[in-house]
Amino acid sequence: MKQIAAARVRDDRERAAGRRATSARYERASSRVILELSNGYVFGFPVSAIPALRSATAKQLAAVEVSPGGGGLHWEELDADLSVPGLLVSTIGRKQKLGELARLAGSTRSAAKAAASRANGAKGGRPRKS
Repeated sequence: MKQIAAARVRDDRERAAGRRATSARYERASSRVILELSNGYVFGFPVSAIPALRSATAKQLAAVEVSPGGGGLHWEELDADLSVPGLLVSTIGRKQKLGELARLAGSTRSAAKAAASRANGAKGGRPRKS
């Protein structure tokens, strides 16, 4: 029972972070697969970026299915499966978890931040945790 409870907690966390798909469709005009994520964001990727999908017909691509848990995409006729979290992470170009993106987004360098850091250092630096 503990394993089931832990799995449900993990799934809730993944859904809240948007690492699950609620729907998927092939958009022929742009040659992209479009996903609606569990956090409301929409994500699309070009079919040409996925070797297993490159030679597929529009009809085959349109037959995309979302796994029951939302963690994967499946094309029955192509015998192709893709991980939703894997797709999201691959677009970042780094092998990092999506939760680390917030840290990356906040790492802005500016003259004001540098000056504040120097002033803080002159005062003895950051206070020690007690």
